[in-house]
Amino acid sequence: MSTTPIETWAVDLKDVTFIYPWVGSEVLMAWVGIILWIAWHVWQLKHENATYAEKLAKYGDSDTIKKAAEEHH
Repeated sequence: MSTTPIETWAVDLKDVTFIYPWVGSEVLMAWVGIILWIAWHVWQLKHENATYAEKLAKYGDSDTIKKAAEEHH
């Protein structure tokens, strides 16, 4: 099975047209990748902040946590 019109590489490369699928969509794929990357960072930041707020609600404020950590060192 071939995804490109090339059956063999024993040809003159100036006659080769497409060597991989979706030629011409590189910019679109780059933008999709960048948007997904930024979206992941936003989600990660929100998730970490929610987890931090949950821990603060459960164990107390940051001063209490700092004092508890210093006592155990």
